[in-house]
Amino acid sequence: MAATHAVEQGAGVVYIVKNYAGAVFNSDICVEELNREGICVRKVLVHDDVSIPDTANRRGLGAALFAIRIAGAAAEEGRTLEQVVSVSQRAADNARSMGFATNMDTLPRSAHAAPLDENTVELGVGIHGEPGAERRVDGIAEIVEQVLQPILDDFPYQTGDRVLLLVSGLGGTPPLELYLYFQHIHQFLERRGLTVERTLVGNYLTSLGRGGCTVTLMSLDDELLDLWDAPVHTPALHW
Repeated sequence: MAATHAVEQGAGVVYIVKNYAGAVFNSDICVEELNREGICVRKVLVHDDVSIPDTANRRGLGAALFAIRIAGAAAEEGRTLEQVVSVSQRAADNARSMGFATNMDTLPRSAHAAPLDENTVELGVGIHGEPGAERRVDGIAEIVEQVLQPILDDFPYQTGDRVLLLVSGLGGTPPLELYLYFQHIHQFLERRGLTVERTLVGNYLTSLGRGGCTVTLMSLDDELLDLWDAPVHTPALHW
């Protein structure tokens, strides 16, 4: 609520909320209280993690970054509150994600990250230490297929579609390794007939010091691409 009061300038405020119980619960309370004060608050819910079959219970992952950036660009153009909500919700709805880890959780209670068995990754991890399913793999190509195929199966991508690709480290993966994942992901998508229009590679959605990464795809149209390309000057994004 303090943050809302700090940024509200009369046109209303948009919350981009990842679908976690605490985030949803607290944001709902804030919306109710602030609406009583006469501050118009709208919420965009992000739930893009395809590792969870039940769509309503999916966690929010990399799509939150896309929705925040799109919302900011739309607001900067002077669009109305409802227009900002609409386009940022579309960005979130057009995105799918899945993460994998190469070690066990690194929560503060742990002295260090426990190693997984050789040639084993944890598929479908969250960003708060939520576990995934351990899976034996044979190299990067197989990891990429295990992560990307569920994303492509979940969203109606078609040959020729344009996408925005995020490859985000979980905090413990060196840049060289992230770009190696990116190379294989890009080739995988090209073989499926998708055009990667824009990319982000780096530590944008982390889980303390875990190894591994989260992959997020967002289907692009002309409006979303224009908003993504608009000038932005923040510590994380700058162009």
